Amino acid sequence: MMTIDWTHAWLGEVPTLIARPRAAIGPLPTVLWFHGWSADKEVHRSELAQLAGAGLLAVGIDSVGHGERQSPDLAQRLARSAREAQPLFDSLVAETVDEVPMLVDRLIDRGGADAERIGAAGVSMGACIVYGAIARERRLRAAVALLGSPARGRPDGSRLAVDRFFPTALLSVTAGADVVVPAAAAAALHAELTDWYRNDPDRLCHQSFPDAEHLMKETDWQQAIDLACAWLLRFLAPSGGKLE
Repeated sequence: MMTIDWTHAWLGEVPTLIARPRAAIGPLPTVLWFHGWSADKEVHRSELAQLAGAGLLAVGIDSVGHGERQSPDLAQRLARSAREAQPLFDSLVAETVDEVPMLVDRLIDRGGADAERIGAAGVSMGACIVYGAIARERRLRAAVALLGSPARGRPDGSRLAVDRFFPTALLSVTAGADVVVPAAAAAALHAELTDWYRNDPDRLCHQSFPDAEHLMKETDWQQAIDLACAWLLRFLAPSGGKLE
């Protein structure tokens, strides 16, 4: 089993947890990992370890208002109705998306990230961040959105810039019985993106778990993470497969 080095680092004002394969030399293909609503980077050590074990530099991010920079009143604001909490959710997603270019710059400047092989992945709120980040940061070569919605995360009500997605390789994973983040918005996005990806359709994939709920069973979740890891390796590794 590959030995992994763990580092807590602040990139600008963003707290991160970085997992790096100890035997790796030089800049690595890099994945930014975004957690879900009211969670933090620490709950995804298992996922970060799996990515790092495959040879990637895995960077867990505390989204705006979460983790080491949690808003003092976050718990109180989370207790509000879904309708009242939605503007807060959209604002935190948008603010985190805006940080992505800086995060990419800092990781490259530190010498750990390969500038030509940057990816992003996230779950739930983190997946909403991923959708926004693809349009915001053109250096993302591959992305995985798990159980998220491209219809959320823009406080001004603007439309997601789908014309900026290609050629980023996008995998969306949705759950058919998800009532927290229904799969319809992701399905609609992929239908709309089909024409944009017509010259390279293998870079676009929507994987549905028809009977799964938002809180997936452990077996389904592990399968989803395996799919995510394989997707990121496919498009971030020099020629696909596991990195040396």
